[in-house]
Amino acid sequence: MSAPRRLFQALLAICTVGLLAGCERPPIDTVQTGYRGTAMEQIYNPRTLAAQASLNAAPAVIPAASDEGPKAREVYQNVQVLGDLSVGAFTRHMLSITQWVSPQEGCAYCHNVANFADDSKYTKIVARKMIVMTQTVNANWKTHVAESGVTCYTCHRGNPVPAEVWYKPADRKNPQSLMGDMAGQNIAAKSVAYSSLPNDPFSPYLLDALPIRVNGLEAMAQSGAQANRASTKQTEHTWGLMMHMSKSMGVNCTYCHNTRNMQSWEQLPRTSAWHGIRMTRELNNEHLVPLTSTFPAQRLGPMGDVAKVNCATCHQGAYKPLYGAAMAKDHPELLTLGPKVASLGTSLPETTRSALQSGAGSSDKAGEQASGVDQLTATMTATMTATPPAILANRELARNQAVKVGDTLLAADASQGKVMLEKPLPAIAANLAGGDPAARQAEVKVK
Repeated sequence: MSAPRRLFQALLAICTVGLLAGCERPPIDTVQTGYRGTAMEQIYNPRTLAAQASLNAAPAVIPAASDEGPKAREVYQNVQVLGDLSVGAFTRHMLSITQWVSPQEGCAYCHNVANFADDSKYTKIVARKMIVMTQTVNANWKTHVAESGVTCYTCHRGNPVPAEVWYKPADRKNPQSLMGDMAGQNIAAKSVAYSSLPNDPFSPYLLDALPIRVNGLEAMAQSGAQANRASTKQTEHTWGLMMHMSKSMGVNCTYCHNTRNMQSWEQLPRTSAWHGIRMTRELNNEHLVPLTSTFPAQRLGPMGDVAKVNCATCHQGAYKPLYGAAMAKDHPELLTLGPKVASLGTSLPETTRSALQSGAGSSDKAGEQASGVDQLTATMTATMTATPPAILANRELARNQAVKVGDTLLAADASQGKVMLEKPLPAIAANLAGGDPAARQAEVKVK
């Protein structure tokens, strides 16, 4: 056999292997979703489903804590969300977040463990905002998440940063030149299932609100009210997003569409997807983009933008995140928006401080707050310890003292909602015993 012939056969073998590598190895499961002969069917690879099963398994649930007892904001300093939970329920939630988001890094991923009230770590500010975002999804977007809801684990799956997020792609070199201006195409990007479609289908639809519908109302209509003005370029962007959605959920077009009539809404998942696009857009614009300045530069994308969510962030290859596991029902604190959410900032406000000495023999909110750091540290690794009886007995006196201080400031024209009473942390043990007058004080912060 001649050398050119052997070379040709070798190249042919390589090409054949390359082509076959991109094909699904049988057996393949097919589920019919429409009338026979209409090609309305879903195609599944059992091996892919088996591999995804472990990635979409919900973790064990930490047993629920009692709702009785002092509230978290009464005991701990600087609790801006979930403050209405009991200390036990609040601690359970913190343990759950650690399990969901940073099982390797532990509490220190978000907290300064020497002072849990400290906001010096950006991760704590982000986490606070993400709790509110999760509550927003469960409270306002049942049209997409239904009763299953979401938790932090839905996106994070044990990773501090979700595996599936997106940034705006970097500009190519010499974008204005004939060779550099590729209009975001012909790059075979993962974002569009390695097709040559525009590689950023997210900015137009999941950040901006450009029109996504491109199919005409009437075949071949070229003028008048029925004219289809959608350009080929717009169609390609829409197609790119559809490719992303298909890949993200492990389904094909027939999951959401009657492919004999793409305008039809008879496939119920299409309605859910419609709401999902709008939900994702809201989460990006109202919860994530405002955090851009909070993140350090190394956590931003090549264009300086913050990581954002798309369909893959939650779905991660499953038609329903975690195959529909209803984790949220075990965490009612995530099902509704809590109080004071509207004033939640993205950074710690600057404060001015004034210490007001409480009279001897009186009690204030201080005892509970001063013990907060010790309690939280202990309960992150063990069970919740009981609140000292002396603290419980003096709770009402503490509350009254705080109210008096607040009323005094308001009478002096301080803006309501900007006065925050806290307790400095020195002499914790002496304060619990009631023997250190220097520790019995209310610390007033004015935002």
